[in-house]
Amino acid sequence: MKLQKDVEYRLELAKGFLSEAEQDDTLQRWRACVSSSILVIENAGLAALMLFGVSPLAHKPGGHLSQLISEGTVAREVAAQIEQLLPELEKYDSQEKMLAKYGDESTFRLPWEIFGAEEAKAALEAARKCMRVSLEMAGKG
Repeated sequence: MKLQKDVEYRLELAKGFLSEAEQDDTLQRWRACVSSSILVIENAGLAALMLFGVSPLAHKPGGHLSQLISEGTVAREVAAQIEQLLPELEKYDSQEKMLAKYGDESTFRLPWEIFGAEEAKAALEAARKCMRVSLEMAGKG
């Protein structure tokens, strides 16, 4: 029962951050849109991972989900859903998250200089995709 609550909590977090990302997109707050989108992707990935009994405290859900596929422990249909998540989980992993928070300290580029409309639109689209897939996997989509 607790696992189901954990999954629902992660999905609700993802929904909230998606709402913020969409508002940020409308307001042309590109860095904030990317940051919120990354949190959608991360929480949607964790929700998907927790469907397989993995702790909500796990980090880097993409690695764990990829391992489920390589071990052959999931059905082909589920593996296909996971494979839709993996590119987004990889792309928006810790490096992008750090850039959205702190910028690129090695080149003194601030986050607002790094992320523009194009990056925000791509991150938002990835977030929407991850949300959709995770909801489908949880039987809520």
